[in-house]
Amino acid sequence: MLKDITLGQYFPGNTFIHRLDPRTKLLTVVIYIVAVFLAGGWGGYALLLLLAALAMAVAKLGPKTLLKGMKPVLFVILFTAVLNLFYAPGEPIWSFWILHITREGIRNAARMVLRIVLLISSTLMMTYTTSPMAITDGLESLLNPLKKLRFPVHELSMMMSIALRFIPTLIEETDKIMSAQKARGADFETGNLIEKARALLPLLVPLFVSAFRRADELAVAMESRCYHGGEGRTRMNELKMAGRDWLVLSGALLALLAVILLRIRGL
Repeated sequence: MLKDITLGQYFPGNTFIHRLDPRTKLLTVVIYIVAVFLAGGWGGYALLLLLAALAMAVAKLGPKTLLKGMKPVLFVILFTAVLNLFYAPGEPIWSFWILHITREGIRNAARMVLRIVLLISSTLMMTYTTSPMAITDGLESLLNPLKKLRFPVHELSMMMSIALRFIPTLIEETDKIMSAQKARGADFETGNLIEKARALLPLLVPLFVSAFRRADELAVAMESRCYHGGEGRTRMNELKMAGRDWLVLSGALLALLAVILLRIRGL
């Protein structure tokens, strides 16, 4: 069911990762993503996979939670794997009509699937362990120098926070609409892929109406509280970097350096 999808949800906790400064987690995710794209061999991917598993263990997030977060992009992962598997150059080890599987294709498919899984797991880890408000404050603090160039830093951060906040809400709303239409005889399970996609079209109108209604209610609530952007805005909890934050950032940079060295050595 759609309500099982955990994308964008925050799981409160008191683990080491939960207590990190949001700026530390944002920078660590950026460094991790750069390392994923720089990894060239299985040694680099193994190191990054080990770090992701370690972070999940420290944050006390089980594999089931991660798998639920992968549900929305499962089709993208499979589609990418198929493209890399059948359309890679090299000597075919299996052929049928226009489809050819090569050793290079198998390696490319495995690399791309692993890369996508690592990228998604890193971002999910951040949203699982960081509240939307903390992400907003951390992003605004990191982008603060751009205010001198009249860049709308606060407005951008607020939009990202609202988007993250409403992902679980819209998923829940979609599940309610599907349940109501199933009770009226709608069928979303049978048929081929095109028929299933066509059956989902009636969901779009009530879902858009609900989204616009919630957006209007949010705008009225913000105006009634005299919200005028970031001018003169203060925070109840000021962000402060602790020793553990510098330790994590140092570890992330060392991991990036290790991935670069493994790439240079062809590992």
